[in-house]
Amino acid sequence: MIMLSTRSRYGTRLLMSLARHRGDSPVQIADIARNQGISAKYLEQIALALKKAGLVETVRGRGGGHRLAKDPEEITLDEVVAVLEGGRGLVRCLAQPRSCARASRCAPRLVWEEISQAIFDRLSLWTLGDLLRMEDRLMNRATEPQEEQPPTFYCPSLPRSLM
Repeated sequence: MIMLSTRSRYGTRLLMSLARHRGDSPVQIADIARNQGISAKYLEQIALALKKAGLVETVRGRGGGHRLAKDPEEITLDEVVAVLEGGRGLVRCLAQPRSCARASRCAPRLVWEEISQAIFDRLSLWTLGDLLRMEDRLMNRATEPQEEQPPTFYCPSLPRSLM
């Protein structure tokens, strides 16, 4: 099973929390950690990586905290995952071919490269803004009577041919 690490999952939740407070005063990581049920120390490490990547900025002093450095519509999931997973490849040899003596003659490496590209191409279609809108619809759906049909989601960033 291919799985995203908690860094990507929690980092996305952190960014969504900051986006929800966009325009307000900066948000304390401890408050987000408490609301999300995540270790504040771990979330601080994630926030630091996001800050280095230019996605989050910090405000020092009284009333300080964290906020988004970019508009939610400009932050794509491929960017978030690449920052928090350490690159865009499923295997280390894609980013560091010299780490494996077989890299130049490895057929599976070519497959891993193609799959990695497909995953990140797909992630690039989704923005943080898309996730916020999806979450709003999910929250509204939770308070409305349930329909018999399974939910479908519309992502404005996705070409209609992919829906």
